[in-house]
Amino acid sequence: MIAICTYSERYRDGVANLILPIQQEEFGVPITLQDQPDLLDIPNFYQSGHGNFWLALAGEEVVGSISLRDIGNGQGALRKMFVQVPFRGREHQVAHRLLQTLVEWSREQGLKEIYLGTTAAFLAAHRFYEKNGFAEITAAELPPAFPRMKQDTRFYRLGL
Repeated sequence: MIAICTYSERYRDGVANLILPIQQEEFGVPITLQDQPDLLDIPNFYQSGHGNFWLALAGEEVVGSISLRDIGNGQGALRKMFVQVPFRGREHQVAHRLLQTLVEWSREQGLKEIYLGTTAAFLAAHRFYEKNGFAEITAAELPPAFPRMKQDTRFYRLGL
């Protein structure tokens, strides 16, 4: 049984243990925890304004994550969506449940749009976002406050 819950500091190490191996080993992105100060201060970076950070838990193990950064103007940035390999796909629906939690929260908070950036290498992620209503946009169409990462080369928008 996989539970979806809001981030709390007790899961800080679990978040790093989920995200870093996926970034570094699975996708070959040379990034460290220190390169991601948002992960060192999740409450202040994500859990402020209309933002939040959610986890998928198998018991006490963090097996998935997703976050929403409030970027103002009724807009949010979806970030840090990761799911461990054994929990991907239709059997567990972890990614779908995390995304639905974020979208429902965004609507409740009165947001009008959600944006995200990803790399060209994350082909399964592109299909997932498109299947869930996100439309690809150009970098020029991003709002000025969007927190663009240097690795991001593809961008998406979801109207709420």
